[in-house]
Amino acid sequence: MKIVSLQKGLVFLLVGLNTLACKAPSTYDVSLSDAFEGKFYIGTALSEKQLLNDSSDLNVVKKNFNAIVAENCMKSEEIQPLEGIFDFAAADKFVEFGKQNNMFITGHTLIWHSQAPDWFFTDSLGNDVSREVMIDRMRKHIHTVVGRYKRIIKGWDVVNEAILDDGTYRNSKFFQIIGEDFIKLAFQFAHEADPDAELYYNDYSMAESGKRKGVVNMVKNLQSQGIRIDGIGMQSHIGLDFPKVSEFEASIKAFESLGVKVMITELDLTVIPTPDWNAGAEISTRFEYKDQLNPYIEELPDSVRLAFENRYMEFFRLFLKYQQCISRVTLWGVNDNQTWRNNWPIPGRTDYPLLFDRKNQAKPVVNKLIELAKEN
Repeated sequence: MKIVSLQKGLVFLLVGLNTLACKAPSTYDVSLSDAFEGKFYIGTALSEKQLLNDSSDLNVVKKNFNAIVAENCMKSEEIQPLEGIFDFAAADKFVEFGKQNNMFITGHTLIWHSQAPDWFFTDSLGNDVSREVMIDRMRKHIHTVVGRYKRIIKGWDVVNEAILDDGTYRNSKFFQIIGEDFIKLAFQFAHEADPDAELYYNDYSMAESGKRKGVVNMVKNLQSQGIRIDGIGMQSHIGLDFPKVSEFEASIKAFESLGVKVMITELDLTVIPTPDWNAGAEISTRFEYKDQLNPYIEELPDSVRLAFENRYMEFFRLFLKYQQCISRVTLWGVNDNQTWRNNWPIPGRTDYPLLFDRKNQAKPVVNKLIELAKEN
């Protein structure tokens, strides 16, 4: 009886230690960016608030990331709120941080249907402007913004989210007024402004077969017209069981076959229920708050935490498999406290989608990713 009791005690002790290890913050000597050096850049999105106020966040960035992208401060409504009136204060701080820390800087984004100022599409009477006026406004905006950071910003998300999940063109104001040529023109203008900068197309739901086919056809059409496009950004707002890794891999292979770089952009992994995966990452999508859709207010159960780690590992194995064409993997945020996932598509929830927790402590998965990089 005493021996049995002792054995049971050891079992309980080991289980308890394993649980504590799973919950404990990760300690690591090698940074993420150092671990993946020679494979691809490891990046993160930065907000204006972080650049102004949050040294704790910035210390995590300096240690672990060698690439940054502007979360909001370079979108057209922020940078040109009124016609001809440009506000570069936040964008300049973002670029200066990247320069000081020798980071690969990506500008995000030049042409996007969302977070664009209303004046961009209308005249003084509120009517849609002509095709010629719309093209001229695009040219002036792109030339001014790209030209300001010529040879400093190394890559630009030129056009964002222009293709729907079924592969057709989004019926945005750009499309309504100009037609599909707005994409070609945007790349043309960006190349004119900085011939040395890399130029990218960026979109969500890129593992969807319809979207995959639509993006491939769009890029082939641009290439046939002599338009330079250097890379495709696969926004990667993933969940514990969506999308299928096999479908994600099929898209990597399809985009690689076009002869362009592939970038994993806006990577985060939600662990809380998503009412409708068909919504993609459409920023305007909203659902009603319900308690059952916000199940982990205090902390994650061990089972979910383990699933989170396994899912990140699964995707990073895929990224390493295609490191010959993947140039950058960028997380959409630094830590769980400031992720957009807490408020999208349902405001006021508690999500855990990033590699660093709400106190900027590395999660155990960080060490696992570092070890995975060493093996590959």
